[in-house]
Amino acid sequence: MSPNRLSNLTIVIVEDHNDARAYLGLFLERLGATVVAASNAFEGIEAVKNSRPNLVLSDISMPDRDGFDLLHDIRALGPDAGGNVPVVAMTALVSRTDRARMLSAGFRACLSMPFTVEELVETLLTVLHR
Repeated sequence: MSPNRLSNLTIVIVEDHNDARAYLGLFLERLGATVVAASNAFEGIEAVKNSRPNLVLSDISMPDRDGFDLLHDIRALGPDAGGNVPVVAMTALVSRTDRARMLSAGFRACLSMPFTVEELVETLLTVLHR
């Protein structure tokens, strides 16, 4: 995989598991992305406000506020403040109903965990139309 595949992109990762967040961040950085990591939805919304990313990669199941709450908060920012950034859900919930619920809520795509690096990159590039 080309080390510049995601160059010139800023990606916010919102994931409450330290190891998963660190691994995803390292992998995306190796592909050229600038990564801003957040451990919860509160940090995630601040990261979106401060970094104006090209994409947000968010876990669905997090304590306190989940990925749906984060998506709602991002959209509430409005387009001028980054509220239209594409958000990709990461989840172990894989039923058709769950996937349909996420997409109808406004997530641009859903990655079923565990996913391969190829699935991750393909999803990100598809969502970003690259």
